[in-house]
Amino acid sequence: MTIMTTTTINGFNLTAAQVVAVARDHTIEVNLAASSRAALKESRDYIESTWMHDEAPMMYSFNTGVGMLKDTRVKVQDIVLFQTQLIKAHACGMGEPFSEEVSRATMLLRANAFASNYSAPRVEVVDRLLAFVNAGIHPIMPQKGSVGASGDLAPLAYLAAAIAGFEEAEVMYKGQRMSAPEAIRAANVGPVVFELKAKDASALINGCTVSLAVALLAAADARNMLSDACLSLGLTLEAMRAEMSAFDPRIHEARPHAGQIKTAAIIRDLLDGSTRTTHEARAVQFPEELRRADIPYTARIQDVYSLRCAPQVYGPVFDALDYIDTILDKEVNSATDNPLIFGKDGGGFEIISGGNFHGQYLAQAMDLLAMAIADLGSIVERRVARLIDPTLSWGLPRNLMSGVRGVNTGYPVMQCSLSSLVMENRTLCMPGSVDSIPAKGNSEDHVSNSTWCARKAATVVSNTQYIVGVEMLLASQALTMTENLLPGFVLGKGTQAAYESVRSQIPACLDGDRWLHNDLEVARSFIVSGSVREAVIAKIGEFV
Repeated sequence: MTIMTTTTINGFNLTAAQVVAVARDHTIEVNLAASSRAALKESRDYIESTWMHDEAPMMYSFNTGVGMLKDTRVKVQDIVLFQTQLIKAHACGMGEPFSEEVSRATMLLRANAFASNYSAPRVEVVDRLLAFVNAGIHPIMPQKGSVGASGDLAPLAYLAAAIAGFEEAEVMYKGQRMSAPEAIRAANVGPVVFELKAKDASALINGCTVSLAVALLAAADARNMLSDACLSLGLTLEAMRAEMSAFDPRIHEARPHAGQIKTAAIIRDLLDGSTRTTHEARAVQFPEELRRADIPYTARIQDVYSLRCAPQVYGPVFDALDYIDTILDKEVNSATDNPLIFGKDGGGFEIISGGNFHGQYLAQAMDLLAMAIADLGSIVERRVARLIDPTLSWGLPRNLMSGVRGVNTGYPVMQCSLSSLVMENRTLCMPGSVDSIPAKGNSEDHVSNSTWCARKAATVVSNTQYIVGVEMLLASQALTMTENLLPGFVLGKGTQAAYESVRSQIPACLDGDRWLHNDLEVARSFIVSGSVREAVIAKIGEFV
């Protein structure tokens, strides 16, 4: 039996976590708060009784054309047709569609923006959006075509077309791609043709809501992955018998950045109780470890940067994500339409034109996310490269290979594949937020490019999930292959839990090469599903 949970929106207190949950959990029902319903009805009643005549003041996109046609009045008798024509003219997207979770998040965010009563659509439009969310009808929106001002016009036009029941509009419903009318009939969510009235269409398509949906999902995935990158780092520290002095709290208090201090504390917590990361463990010479024979073994003193400087590299990522979250939290409950409607002292309403649709906040935040996560992936990949090289890992087996040498290869190509992702990520770090091309007769002479910034950041996050998952896999392979060389030496409580979780999902490769593609995909699933993270939390509690 499925237990339904409910989220109620009012335009002011929806959280990023709730958006992500609704996007990914189709059992959550979303409702409109009674206060918002009443406010929307009040403003709409005023509009219908006061402004629906041809002598009303000209108000952008309410009774005027858009863009260069802003000075052209749309007569009341043409306003319904104007809604349809506006959507048709803006449906100019290209490329593969956004995922269903982006579609769900977009509908929720648009409905929440309307719930604040700054956009002035009819309450029926909000109900229609939420009916689609609750029924699992997900409009298909092409990924390419938006410049992030006036919002995400092109992709949102496809959403609006689906809401209105256009024959041309397509949706995903119960895993099948079909026309919007077909899905509406199958789900029984109201009339197939949903007539849009004054301001409805422009409210639906005007706002950087698709950019925000992609950004919220990418940022949530990035934060989870950063926790996992702490686990993968911990496993590599164990595999390489690392020198732990670099994580001494006094080092980090001397340079008191919050993220740096936090990272060092996480690693100390994960490796609490480890004896593999001691001088005694490092004193054991592995078969492929090169040492000078003319002098006694001495302490390692300090490790390479990819181990020793991890807090100084991870720390800025933690801090960047904190900053990004402050931007996204505000955007979730922002009205990004134009124009907006405001109540007047003494009663009544007025419409004011502005620029809240401009996605520059999101664009810059997503450029930062791409850069932060790309650098995280870069340092992780460098540790993976060390794990397969005995000259760089203090004697770990070459290529972490099993079976007959020469006949079998081990993991160097898996590492090489990761390096291709690192290079792709670096290319995707070229800032999109500084790239602006004027449009529409130069009336839109500066745009944000927020949708591309969010899309490329999401790609960087997805790529890096592979990199972090493979570090978990290869560090665990190294631990298994050297276990008999260090009898009696144990892992930390957190790293032991992570190691056991990895081994339960991917057995050690000890009988020669096997089909590694499957291992690669399961390794990424460590990050996507959070399985290793959850195993560690179950053992030692929350560690981030």
